[in-house]
Amino acid sequence: MLSERGMPVLESNPMYVIGTAGHVDHGKSTLVQALTGIDPDRLREEKERGLTIDLGFAWLTLPGGEEVSIVDVPGHERFIKNMLAGVGGIDLALLVIAADEGVMPQTREHLAIIDLLGITRGVVAVTKADLVEPDFLELATMDAEDVLEGTGLEGSPIIGCSAVTRQGLDELVTTIETMLAETPEKRDIGRPRLPIDRAFTMSGFGTVVTGTLLDGSLEVGQEVEIAPGGLRSRVRGLQTHGRKVEKAPPGRRTAVNLGGLSVDQLRRGMLVTAPGAMKPSKAFDVRLRAVRYVGRPIRHNLTLTFHTGSTEVEGRILLLDTDEVKPGEEAWAQIRLKEPVAAAKGDHFIIRDTNDTLGGGRIVDMNVRRHRRFHADTTEALGALAEGTPEERLLIAAARIEPAALRDILRSGELEPDSGREAIERLLEDGSLISLDGSTVDAATLYTATGFASLTARLRDTVIAYHKESPLRPGMPREELRSRLGIEAKVFDKAVALWVELGEAAEAGSAVALPDHEPTLDEAQAAESKAYVEALSRERFSPAPESTPSDDLLAYLENKDEIVRVGEGIAFAADAYREMVDRVSAEIRENGSITLAQVRDLFGTSRKYAQALLEQMDDKRITRRVGDERVLR
Repeated sequence: MLSERGMPVLESNPMYVIGTAGHVDHGKSTLVQALTGIDPDRLREEKERGLTIDLGFAWLTLPGGEEVSIVDVPGHERFIKNMLAGVGGIDLALLVIAADEGVMPQTREHLAIIDLLGITRGVVAVTKADLVEPDFLELATMDAEDVLEGTGLEGSPIIGCSAVTRQGLDELVTTIETMLAETPEKRDIGRPRLPIDRAFTMSGFGTVVTGTLLDGSLEVGQEVEIAPGGLRSRVRGLQTHGRKVEKAPPGRRTAVNLGGLSVDQLRRGMLVTAPGAMKPSKAFDVRLRAVRYVGRPIRHNLTLTFHTGSTEVEGRILLLDTDEVKPGEEAWAQIRLKEPVAAAKGDHFIIRDTNDTLGGGRIVDMNVRRHRRFHADTTEALGALAEGTPEERLLIAAARIEPAALRDILRSGELEPDSGREAIERLLEDGSLISLDGSTVDAATLYTATGFASLTARLRDTVIAYHKESPLRPGMPREELRSRLGIEAKVFDKAVALWVELGEAAEAGSAVALPDHEPTLDEAQAAESKAYVEALSRERFSPAPESTPSDDLLAYLENKDEIVRVGEGIAFAADAYREMVDRVSAEIRENGSITLAQVRDLFGTSRKYAQALLEQMDDKRITRRVGDERVLR
């Protein structure tokens, strides 16, 4: 679709962020001001020195009417960490190279960072074109083409321009609009996260943080969590491009007014997110690539600075499949940090030492244990996580957190809800995933087939061992089995129901048994049981057998409905117990209530047996005690 000016119109109104890059004093901030009318340098020191020190922000209205955010970064080598804090969430890089100087050291470093962050859309602005002759401008353009070669921005448009004369600015804006029209929208997986790059107090509002919103939307009134740290707050207000909004979608620079928090509690590198959505980590598995221009390799166990989003943390890198990564090469690695970082699988990162950007790549897994080095199974699993199909990634995610809900698997697998749900349905169809309850995908409790088979094997082993220890009992008490298997009650109930359906287990009252389990007495136990029941029956209401069988044998007799245990060391023959319950209930119905003494006299028994009977009837909710009397419930 084209506007009246013949430019692409972004029909779905997506949100995009442009980030500047380039050497110090090549005119990045001046160019942004010329394009937007907004001076991105906000600090007094920046304005006095004419040097960008920290991140600056502006927005540009494209010819088609759409607005895009702009993050302006410092170019001086001393402020690379500030540049890194703002460049992470951009969709298009605006690489600035001054025509009178050409490619310089920070041009190369910023370009390497852009490349490592996976940013493949960009425009090169060769600024200060008014200061050089056309031939020199052509040389600067050729220089730019050379430096782009082999990077993700190779082949990007290169436009000579001047912020003073406005030469080339219309062409630059048109080019930006055309490229953004072809840029995929920021994904929305229902997990908003805003990496904080500024936190300040605004008069009349309180604490405000800013950042580029990713992976989900924020709304006024929404409860949020600050990670790491676990601070809770509520969104009091939202602004984007200087305007109040009720809801901020992913992909645009956003200011969030947070209630109940002070600026002192916040810092650059924290995330604003939904409660419980992010689990900070101090250990990440990564796919690492070393930059080409640094003349030394990245060595195993190197101390470094780790950057992702707006975060900067010290740590150490452990190489998993090599001893060193030479310039331009890749490797599997694990990064272990001094402090937890709130990041997500799939996020890009950069590593630096004191002087240089050394490399970067993507986070493949997080909250990981230390791996064996040069272990083929480990690197194979990491490869599946990084490059596998959606189904492979979801199976790995499910295996890590099973039993799991759809939402948790999608988050762990870093897939959007629609495509992730389709992949899970395919996995359910081919049996790779198991739903415990057969409910809809959205509400299902899911196991991998391998994980459920392992759980089933543990069930069998546990119950077999119990049957051997207690062969006379009908099965293992449910709560004891659940505790041994280590799963939650709701999940356990669903699993038992499925095991029964599959013929892997049988329910016996409040116990679980193997399907073929049948308690059987040997000759000695049968004789002992017979003698015991006969002894109870001789003195129906005051039974006093000479000996009491083992607890397992008592449980067997009780499950066979031959006896009823009513208290410590007291049992009645089952028919005697039922007769007593019936007669007590009849007396209460006739007279309204009954006392302990009346029960004793009714059966010609002792207080001990009468009290045990009444307490059993109370426990079974047949009667209830009112003062010294019992009434029917």
